Amino acid sequence: MTKTLSRLVVLLGVSMGAASVRAQMGDPTKVTLATTPVAGSISMIEGANGFAGGNVAASVGDDGVVVIDDELQPLTPKLKAALAALSKKPVRFVINTHWHMDHTGGNPALAATGAVIVAQENVRKRLSVDNVIHMAGHEMTVKAQPPAALPVVTFADDVTLHVNGDDVHVIHVAPAHTDGDAIVHFQIANVLHAGDTVTASYPIVDIDSGGQFEGFIAAADRLLALADDSTKIIPGHGPLMTKRDLVAYRQMLIEVRDRIGKQIAAKKTIDEIKAAKPLADLDARWGQGFVKADLLIESVVKTHPPAPKNGHGPHTK
Repeated sequence: MTKTLSRLVVLLGVSMGAASVRAQMGDPTKVTLATTPVAGSISMIEGANGFAGGNVAASVGDDGVVVIDDELQPLTPKLKAALAALSKKPVRFVINTHWHMDHTGGNPALAATGAVIVAQENVRKRLSVDNVIHMAGHEMTVKAQPPAALPVVTFADDVTLHVNGDDVHVIHVAPAHTDGDAIVHFQIANVLHAGDTVTASYPIVDIDSGGQFEGFIAAADRLLALADDSTKIIPGHGPLMTKRDLVAYRQMLIEVRDRIGKQIAAKKTIDEIKAAKPLADLDARWGQGFVKADLLIESVVKTHPPAPKNGHGPHTK
């Protein structure tokens, strides 16, 4: 198993090649968590010396603890300890930004302590059934999760939680990473959690889960509309961001779309596009994460909108 595939296996929560994955990603028992103050009573929790899963946001206050995403299941005891260090209050709500197990692994344990799990309705649907994912030339299966892992409050478009002196607006965005993506806006604290619609590198498009590359641009636009120069942005993976960082991320997405779009318009095959290396100058900054240029090219091509008919758009009568 390649290093890239091993990382993707862990990132998506797939039970495949466990020994190889552990060798590539590190022993979960040795991973530590780092907590960084973000703004007001909100902190970010992330893996410090190994892969723990997606970035966690924790809001603490008189109403209890509100958690955005909850990492891989093996890290749950350490996550609970990190949350306890922030507040002795119980975890009241867990908001999942999407269904992948590196963002929902702590659901059962936190629900068992009384936390209410909240997510977009497609998150519950996907956690409830086996999911088959095709990526990097491999077919991988994520087994259905037990009832304890499932969100008990779901929404179609958005929901707002009024807790800890803040208005926490959870917004479903157009399919990007998956079809259940949500961004979370702490309106008073001026903090955004973007889930995996924003990362520090090329994004993963989980096509089997309804993901669409174009949706990342739409999500970035939605986030930018909510942000100002003081906004702190927590990406799904990677360091804390500013609006300026998000602008750079969006520009990368535009470049990727436009460059590959020109190749598609020229009737190039996926292999021909890969050989042309249209993203070569972007790789040094954006191609150092889980997704390399060739995998991103495949994702963009496979989810590219159909060409307009007769110059009047895709739905010409």
